[in-house]
Amino acid sequence: MNLWLTLHLIGVVLFLGNIITAAFWKVRADLLKNPALIHSTVKNVMLADYVFTLPGLVFIIVSGIAMAVRAEMPMSGLNWLSLSLILFAVTGIIWLAVLIPLQRAMIRHSAQCIESGNISKAYRKASLFWAIFGIAATLLPIIILYFMITKGF
Repeated sequence: MNLWLTLHLIGVVLFLGNIITAAFWKVRADLLKNPALIHSTVKNVMLADYVFTLPGLVFIIVSGIAMAVRAEMPMSGLNWLSLSLILFAVTGIIWLAVLIPLQRAMIRHSAQCIESGNISKAYRKASLFWAIFGIAATLLPIIILYFMITKGF
């Protein structure tokens, strides 16, 4: 296996592994309804994005570009690679424009929940939108993974 493919696979594992695992822990914390646990969890979800998701993203992009250039893959027209790149860009936009601000809001609101001892409507609203957009930002990379494996068109 070549270096670029190895880096690409490491990036995919870091990226997908973290977004799926983070969602699990956040949903679990919300179900337990413990404000201190929720606050700790949402802070760690944000930290994990910087420690795992972001490096995974860099590995995917750099190695993917290197492999595409090396293989002289066509970047025009609609094929599995161009569609994957479009979906990857949409995922990035969701993450940067929606999920990161929602995570910051959840951290802020969950800190206030510790003080009051109750889960606030503001936290629940941010959490609901995080779940909705998070599902999209998780399903899109899974679809991309399917395209990358099958190279169907």
